[in-house]
Amino acid sequence: MARKSAIPPSYYGEPHKFDPTFRGPVHNRRCTDVLCCVIFVIVILGYIALGTVAWMHGDPRKVVYPTDSYGQFCGQQGTPNANKAILFYFSILQCANPTVLINLQCPTTQLCVSKCPDRFATYIDMQYNYRRNKSYWEYYKQFCKPGFNNPDKPVAQVLRDEDCPSMIVPSRPFLQRCFPDFITRNGTLTVANKTSFKDGLGKTRSVIDLRDAANGITSLLDAKEVGIKIFEDYASSWFWILIGLVISMLVSLLFILLLRFTAGVLFWMVIFGVIAAVGYGIWHCYWEYSSLKGNPDSDITISDIGFQTDFRVYLQLSQTWLIFMISLAVIEAVIILVLIFLRNRVRIAIALLKEGSKAIGCIMLTLFYPIITFLLLALCIAYWAVTAVFLASSGEPVYKIMSTLHDCKYTNLTCDPETFSQSNMTKLCPGSQCMFAFYGGESVYHHYIFVLQLCNLFVFLWLVNFTIALGQCTLAGAFASYYWALRKPADIPPYPLASSFGKALRYHTGSLAFGALILSIVQFIRIILEYLDHKLKGAHNAFARFLLCCLKCCFWCLEHFIKFMNRNAYIMIAVYGNNFCASARDAFFLLMRNVMRVAVLDKVTDFLLFLGKLLISGSVGVLAFFFFTRQIPVIQEEVPSLNYYWVPLLTVIFGSYMIAHGFFNVYAMCVDTLFLCFCEDLERNDGSPSKPYYMPPGLHRILKRN
Repeated sequence: MARKSAIPPSYYGEPHKFDPTFRGPVHNRRCTDVLCCVIFVIVILGYIALGTVAWMHGDPRKVVYPTDSYGQFCGQQGTPNANKAILFYFSILQCANPTVLINLQCPTTQLCVSKCPDRFATYIDMQYNYRRNKSYWEYYKQFCKPGFNNPDKPVAQVLRDEDCPSMIVPSRPFLQRCFPDFITRNGTLTVANKTSFKDGLGKTRSVIDLRDAANGITSLLDAKEVGIKIFEDYASSWFWILIGLVISMLVSLLFILLLRFTAGVLFWMVIFGVIAAVGYGIWHCYWEYSSLKGNPDSDITISDIGFQTDFRVYLQLSQTWLIFMISLAVIEAVIILVLIFLRNRVRIAIALLKEGSKAIGCIMLTLFYPIITFLLLALCIAYWAVTAVFLASSGEPVYKIMSTLHDCKYTNLTCDPETFSQSNMTKLCPGSQCMFAFYGGESVYHHYIFVLQLCNLFVFLWLVNFTIALGQCTLAGAFASYYWALRKPADIPPYPLASSFGKALRYHTGSLAFGALILSIVQFIRIILEYLDHKLKGAHNAFARFLLCCLKCCFWCLEHFIKFMNRNAYIMIAVYGNNFCASARDAFFLLMRNVMRVAVLDKVTDFLLFLGKLLISGSVGVLAFFFFTRQIPVIQEEVPSLNYYWVPLLTVIFGSYMIAHGFFNVYAMCVDTLFLCFCEDLERNDGSPSKPYYMPPGLHRILKRN
């Protein structure tokens, strides 16, 4: 005898009973989650006030321009430093690392100069040569304090008062600051072809000392050179990149239009096309691997050669093609296994996509709604970034005592540069100076700058999630009006997209803000956990790192679950007009009552749409590859000269994928809405004349209950 289920029928909620007056999305609505709506509006007003206060106190010049020891900006127009845009350090050997340099807290005098030194020189040598040639002083004094013009002053007094640097070394500007011009020749680190230099204090120092003082600068300078070349490639190829993105947009639009009429055939063609393309890739990788195997020059591992800006170097290694071949083989196996074991689910997903194509064909404006979402997100990002910059640049110059003596107990204490010379600090700590350290203040506002930055980040997350929620609810309402039209498309209400947008904004701002708030809290906690993980990377406490890893994993799962539930809750809000909690509960129980359909169908649909994105971005990427590598004879002369052809190529591929993602996201929302409405339709109606199904007959034949 079969065992009865221990779970009562009402465990997953009661199905909706037949309502003869129900004709799709509710028209007579009321405002939902009003309290959250009021809080959301107050937070937005507070966010505007925060931006205004930050704008009043902040000064982006503090971020754009470096600041010398006297709190003056380097390179600012209308000041004596207008033509002096680079910061020069008197003694870079006193700086511990690049972080100290960039934060302007190096215990040495810093001046604004028009150019960096291009030679080795010491003040002692200058003073000796000055008697024979005045040009030595003319060159050296541009790196001395403004107004100092006494080359005959004793060297000891000059160095004590820090009127001039004891030495200068060949440098070049980086981040608008002078850093030693490191060059590696035959594995030896040099500066101006020298491995040693005089420090002006009677000692001969090694270039290694400069490297230790500016640890990591060599790699940063190399990165800067790569960055300049990448910028040059963008400057010369932006027009062709734009053409590639326009082509991807047209291909995506054409693909969706073709889905309107040949969805089933097209998706099967995409599936087998991807299988064939990946299979060809496996064969090509095997052929390349076999050709290079055994060649002494190609048996080097990727880790041996490290990072190379010319990607063609990696293509000469057999290991590269082996990795490609294994990766493609895994992808091919996954696709084939999905088709074998989930072939029926694939048919169901294609049926839903067919119906989605019809819905989008009836409401074509939904394809262009992502543009509105993009503009709103761009506005949120711009406001957040500007507010963050103004907050970071808030404050007045803070001066601190800098001393070269290790036993000076007044080091790092705040000081006033106008009265410092009259104080007894110069006697207690000989050689100490009152120098600019950073921007700050003693007011309540300045004490809570970090808290305000956190508030700025949290509200930014809330606004971004609200914008996405508004788009999902708007599209869900439009597609629900299509599904619940008994005679399609005759019964579809006029302007469904605009009507759905108006209802979502007028009646359900509070509900959308509530769902966005929950998601933002989880994302905010995840950001904090990532920050803590970054700080604890060097820690030796294994338990703390394990606990942090577990928390990160749990909150990652929680975020994705909330995103899934919010998406379905917004669909129920668009259909019934209930508050967020009621809609989330109804959506959850509806999905649980149809858990076998949901478990696989959702991911299968995402998988098919992903193949479509892959096909579009891949085809445009192949075209871009042949173009930028000059393999299309007809337009070979039109190709711009590039340092790295992969820069515009990767940009076109990534941009094409994002454009296809924007179009197919509309499809995904359409399929999710139709599926949820289908589940509601099955529970409300039985197909009789008094309770007819709203789903098309073809969809019912595939999706009907066992």
